[in-house]
Amino acid sequence: MQQTLAAFPIWVIVIDYVLGVVMWTLIGRAAMNIFLPEDSSFFFMRFFVRATNPLLRLFAPITPGFLIDFLVPVYVAWFFFMIRFYLMPWLLGYSVMGMLSFPLESEIAAMLYQAFGR
Repeated sequence: MQQTLAAFPIWVIVIDYVLGVVMWTLIGRAAMNIFLPEDSSFFFMRFFVRATNPLLRLFAPITPGFLIDFLVPVYVAWFFFMIRFYLMPWLLGYSVMGMLSFPLESEIAAMLYQAFGR
């Protein structure tokens, strides 16, 4: 975490974490939808649907009509990825930083490396 704080201001890390959690929640909804219908009573699926429905409604005007319902959360998650990977570094004056440069994913990868060794 210290390396991440040294590389980025705290507000950048907070914005990236929020955008990352939203992106991964949308991807989680699409993944859960492989196994469960949207109206499932399983509490994780209910959480994913309730948490992401407002975002899907917000992005509905720019979502192509030819997408199948299963892919709509992935399509919206792609926007959050693009913001995190291209727009944020550009606005901050950095070049595109490359794979695993996102603070959220970097911290998760570091914890996994520490837990399971290399």
